Amino acid sequence: MKNLLERDLKVHQTALNLQAYRQQLLASNIANSDTPDFKARDLLFRDALVAALGHGPWGQSLPLMKTHARHLGSRTEFSPETFARYRTEWQSAVDGNTVDMDMERAAFAENTVHYEASVTFINGLLRSMQTAIIGQ
Repeated sequence: MKNLLERDLKVHQTALNLQAYRQQLLASNIANSDTPDFKARDLLFRDALVAALGHGPWGQSLPLMKTHARHLGSRTEFSPETFARYRTEWQSAVDGNTVDMDMERAAFAENTVHYEASVTFINGLLRSMQTAIIGQ
């Protein structure tokens, strides 16, 4: 039962952390909408989630053996920054800024809905586990 709870919570916790990181990127884009030469960034959420859960090429890597003290170690820690990409420029600005406020607001609102849904799923999962423990 504990393993089931941990597995289910890990998926939602990982999604929640990635959505929070994406929200930071989008907020940074909005805050820098008037900054010359600022390049808007966004997160490849699906790829990052798959990698964070260890199902993609970035997760579950083979351990590397160091045969010399000066060899570099393997990269085993997941970083969401790996999946942050510069957003495609749809309309060029004179000052080189690539922030499209309509796109940023829409992405921010969409990410907020996904974040709230993840919190709702976690609350529902914990509530159902509590009901199962209490037996009502």
